[in-house]
Amino acid sequence: MSDYLFVLENHLDPAQNRVVSEIQRIATQAGMNVWLTGGAMRDTLRGSRIVDLDFTVERDALKAGESLASALGGAILEQDNLKRWVELELPGGVRASVSNARTEKYSKPGGKPQISAATIHDDLLRRDFTINAMALSLNRGSRGLLVDPTNGQADLENRELRATNPYVFFDDPSRIFRLIRFQHVLGFSIAPRAQLQLENALMEGYQNQAPVSVLATEIRALSKSENAVAGLEAFDRYELLKLISPALTGSALNTTGLGRLERLTHTVLPPEMSGGWLAFLTVLTEKLTTKDKAALLRTLNLPHGEVEELAKLEAQAKKLEAAVKSSRITRPSHVYEALHRASADEVLIVLYESGQRIVQDRIRAYFTKYLPLSQEITEEQVAATGVKPGTPKFEKALQSMIAAHLNARPKKVPEPEVDVAAAAPPTAPMVVPRGARK
Repeated sequence: MSDYLFVLENHLDPAQNRVVSEIQRIATQAGMNVWLTGGAMRDTLRGSRIVDLDFTVERDALKAGESLASALGGAILEQDNLKRWVELELPGGVRASVSNARTEKYSKPGGKPQISAATIHDDLLRRDFTINAMALSLNRGSRGLLVDPTNGQADLENRELRATNPYVFFDDPSRIFRLIRFQHVLGFSIAPRAQLQLENALMEGYQNQAPVSVLATEIRALSKSENAVAGLEAFDRYELLKLISPALTGSALNTTGLGRLERLTHTVLPPEMSGGWLAFLTVLTEKLTTKDKAALLRTLNLPHGEVEELAKLEAQAKKLEAAVKSSRITRPSHVYEALHRASADEVLIVLYESGQRIVQDRIRAYFTKYLPLSQEITEEQVAATGVKPGTPKFEKALQSMIAAHLNARPKKVPEPEVDVAAAAPPTAPMVVPRGARK
């Protein structure tokens, strides 16, 4: 097994490893080659968590994607028949995409491309940045071989963003937004030549040819970063925020509030807790007029469910704050009961808006002490009492055991008995004054 393959398998969770094994089986049976590519390969080599699995094949990606979804009981989320690309949601919360190795030729910035089948080498050369242009072979004869035609691994080590070719922004102007996000999310510097390419693209107005929805997607992805405010300031500096809202610029960009929300997100909430986008939007639009806020939200084209949740968020946060500061809370289990069903968005808005010390302290205590303690009670322990899993009675028993565990006072550790004779300091020898001896 190659070192790269060893690193990959140790970065994947069991559900992701199952997906990799299944795509290998499907590709082998169909007689096609398959590679792990894109962000998945980048994050593997930089030692960070792999969010999405990106596979590239040299034949029919749509068929391979359908077979993968069918074999694992997943669903197709999106499909592009032109570029032969499919995005999947698979069991275990795994997101994956399967695409054809291809070349793309454009007659104008952001235009409809002319697609041709290609080798994996040519496919990597048409990608955006070198750190995203690496592939790991999953094929029987070359399994574990790294394909890196633009030396992206060196750029990863040097923490540098470099374009794969001179036409990256002409071919896809939305890469302008992506470069700025990568700069702040990854904390990488932009290579001088790539910086010049960026400035030339902006001067030519390529950004106006990119779909506004892509900028919205990049801002959503940026919102999860510890450098979200710096990224938004960069978007504003390059006059890109006005593409989604002419009002969202200068002093109307709530950098102070967003900076406070950013600190709360990354110092209070556990890293694995999902959510926070709606709280981010609430603070982002805090200084806008009602009219400008509504226009911005229409441009973002949020899913209907998110629109409804956003409309109710302030009321839900006030309800949560009232529950957390209630005088009826006298035990740890009461704090747990008030917070364990709350969403990240609700918690963040309460932390952001509440000036009451008791609310802040109880929320922090929940995440630092009570939530970890509650996770010590397992479903196996509840099942051992004879309650059938999956029933309302089981859930009630689980919560009851958690409450008892939280409220139990830690047993006082008895102090060890001290052996007086052994513990006493040695007696100093008696000194007899001169002349006292007979």
